[in-house]
Order: sequence, then C-alpha cells, then structure tokens
Amino acid sequence: MDVVIWSRIQFAMTAAYHWLFVPLTLGLALVMAIMETIYVVKKDEFWKKAAQFWIKLFAVNFAVGIATGIILEFEFGTNWSNYSWFVGDMFGAPLAIEGILAFFMEATFFAVMFFGWNKVSPKFHLASTWLTGIGATISAYWILVANGWMQNPVGTTFNPDTVRSEMASAQAFWEVISNPVAVSKFFHSVSSGWVTGGVFVVGVSAWYLLKGREKKFAMKSILVGGIVGLVGSGAVMLSGDSSGVHAAEFQPMKLAAAEGLRDGGRGAAFTIVPGVKIPKMLSFLATHDFNGYVPGINDILKGYTDNDGNVVPSVQQKMAMGRTALDALAKYRELKDSDPVSAAAARKILDENVQYMGYGHLSKPEDVVPPVGVVFWAFRFMIGIGMLLALVMLLSVWFAWKEKIGGMKWLLWLTIICIPLVYICGQSGWVVAEVGRQPWTIQGLLPVNVAISSLSVGAVKTTFFIFLAVFALFLAIEIRILIGAIRKGPELPVEPQNA
Repeated sequence: MDVVIWSRIQFAMTAAYHWLFVPLTLGLALVMAIMETIYVVKKDEFWKKAAQFWIKLFAVNFAVGIATGIILEFEFGTNWSNYSWFVGDMFGAPLAIEGILAFFMEATFFAVMFFGWNKVSPKFHLASTWLTGIGATISAYWILVANGWMQNPVGTTFNPDTVRSEMASAQAFWEVISNPVAVSKFFHSVSSGWVTGGVFVVGVSAWYLLKGREKKFAMKSILVGGIVGLVGSGAVMLSGDSSGVHAAEFQPMKLAAAEGLRDGGRGAAFTIVPGVKIPKMLSFLATHDFNGYVPGINDILKGYTDNDGNVVPSVQQKMAMGRTALDALAKYRELKDSDPVSAAAARKILDENVQYMGYGHLSKPEDVVPPVGVVFWAFRFMIGIGMLLALVMLLSVWFAWKEKIGGMKWLLWLTIICIPLVYICGQSGWVVAEVGRQPWTIQGLLPVNVAISSLSVGAVKTTFFIFLAVFALFLAIEIRILIGAIRKGPELPVEPQNA
C-alpha cells in the first residue's frame, strides 16, 4: 500500500501542477483572440499592442504547461503500468488523437501567432490566433474524453483472452467520445478556464490602475477580461448542474461524499455548511425533482432502490460477484485450451458477473468510501469561491463600463486577491472529481491497488521529490518572467496630443 499511496501522491502533485497552466491557457487564448479581432475590425493599433501583451504572457504559460503535460502522460506507463495494460485500447485512443490532431494544430498556429506579426497578413494572423485557442480547446476535449471514461466507462468490452478492456466496434468509439460525463466535464473545465483567464486579466489590469499606469489599456482589458470571466461563470454553473446529475446517476458515492450524506432519502436537503441546509435542494440538483431519491453513504453500502425502481446490490454483494468473476476468469484461462466445454461454462459465469469484477479486488465494503471530509470541504470551496468570482467579475465589468473602477481601490484589490482564489477554486474542483471517485482508477472496474506498477517505495519517493523540485523551479521561473513582463507593461502606441 505504501507504493500505491506514494504513486497516488506523485500523480496528484503532477496533475495539480499541470492544471495551474491549462485553465490560464484556455482563458487567455479567448481574451487575446477577442482583442486581435477588434484590432482587425477597427484597424486601431492600440488593440494590436494590447493583444500582443497578453499573447506574450500566454506564450510563457503555454510553454510550461506543455512540459508538465508530457510528464503527466509518461506517469501512466511508469507508475500505473497495470492500468495502461488493462485499458490501453480505450484510454490510449483519445490521447493519441489529442497528440496527432489537436496538439500539432495548436503548436503549428502558435508559431505563426507568436512570430508572424510582420510576416503574414493581419487576417491570416488573426486566424492563427483563433486556431491556437481552438486547438488548445480541442486538446482539452480529447484529454477530458479519456478522463470522463475513467469516471463512466462506456463502450468497453472485457476480453478474457487478453485480460484487457477493449473497444469492440466503431459504435463503442462513438459512445466513448459522446460520453455524457466527458461532455459535461469538457464544458465545465473549459468555461472554468475562461473564468481563470478573465480573473487574471482583470487582476493584472487592476494593478496598473492602482499604480496609475496604462489606464486606457487597463480599462479596456478589464472590460474584455471581465466579460470573458462573467460568461465563463455562467457556463460553469450550467455545466456544473449537468455534472451533478451525472454524478448522481453514475457515481452516487461521490455525490454522497461531497454532501457528507450518510443516510439518503427523498427530498434530501443541500448542506451549505454543517448546520445550515436548504430543504429538498440536493434532490433537485441531483435528479431535477424536489422529491427525488438520493442515496447516502450507508444506503450505497447496504444496497438501495433507485428512482427508476432498479435494485442496486450492496457493496458486499458486488464484492462477492466480483470474486466470482475473478475465479471464473482464472478457470477460463486455465481450461480454454485443454477443456473447451468447462472453459465455456466458466466464460458464461464470467460474463454474468464481469460488471462487478473490480469489486472482487476490495478487502472490505468500506473501501468504496472516499475521504468524506476532504471531498465535502473541497466542494464548498469550489462553489463558494466560484460565486465570489462571478460577483467580482460582474462588478468589475459594470464599474469599468461606467469608468468608475479606477477610483474604487477596494474593488481593485479584491480583483488581485481573486487571482490566487481562482486557482484554489479550480484545484478544489479536481479534488472533488478525483478524490471523490476513490478507490477507483476506473469507476467500478479497476481499483488503484491493482492498477499500480511493480515499483519500490524508494523509487517512487525519489522521483516524487525530484519532480517536486523541478516543478517548483519551473513555477518560480514562470512567475518571475510573468511579473517581469507585467512590470514592463504593454508597448502601446503613442496617443496623439491635442493642439
């Protein structure tokens, strides 16, 4: 278990670090594309210089994000080789498409965007800027298809001859890429990136206003960044609603942990903080019915009847069926060449119980319960900070539009404080998504203790601290470069003086 724990810690650290860069990339891509569009339409040099400034910050963040993403993908092979073997066909396909299609697309047009200002026409350059952002967004889609499949493994067929989970048909591929969990996760993640980019632009612009510098640039950037952040906040709320419904349907234990719900029922209340609840709101959020049934942790452990009248077995029963599947698999593989009749009988038993095979690796029913306190509070940090960010973006846009924000120091300082808060919000969301589905690497199919590579604890610890040091160095370098570029400011055209 020490190897499992340390491998999980290392992967969590790498993933969390990578997610520092992805949302800002997605958000800044939209902001700079909008500004360059205004430049091409209005032919105003001011907007060109404004776009160039944010593109410069985008480029620094983009470069570091690529490095961390490559390390993250390598860890599937180094630390989670059993996982990679078991689901290589399913999990590898979207990642391969992401690398071949989306990554090459964004990398190619990034070069034109960054170096091609005086080498291509304004319209071609504008297209390159938009295509860089679109490429980054498409890249996020394929990665989130892979992650969404881990949350809801659709389109998969277990092959007992290879002991792998495989895509058996073209239809299965379409099930994977249209997985409702993946689609909701994509819109939720991309729109949260817009919030991150919007908050970052507004916060940096607020710093200029506090310093009495680049006032026109700061005011215009607050308007563009604030609108992007505000639209992103609305999209986050809408996609978050569908994510909640999908969690209730496909990952009820995650929802129960996020609510700290021990005993469920109909008309379940939503807990704002312990002791403060909104009656029936959890049932509505989970089922869109104020009287819908929401199972709690104890209900899931003991078994329950869902809203469609289906009887969900207890975890103990699932474990028994899982062990039956594992025994039948072993018997099938032992006899398939020497005794085809007995092998066929074992195969029939395997097929009847294969959906619970992952439960056969658990030692006790309580293993399916994630760290409730961690998930519960991460969920509240995500929602609470997200609502604050939406309010701050609304106020920033309103007062910038009225040209009053320059004198509102309290709001300017609040927007700067929101920059670290938006990262806490995003990280909290991933804690809910990933810690909330423990102990599974693939929901219901493969627990973490089976997905691990055969490594020593010392090897994992060593690489963990090496990565920690390298990541800390990268982050320090990026922050220093960003701060240096922000202090230097945009190279704006000289405004004509009135006679």
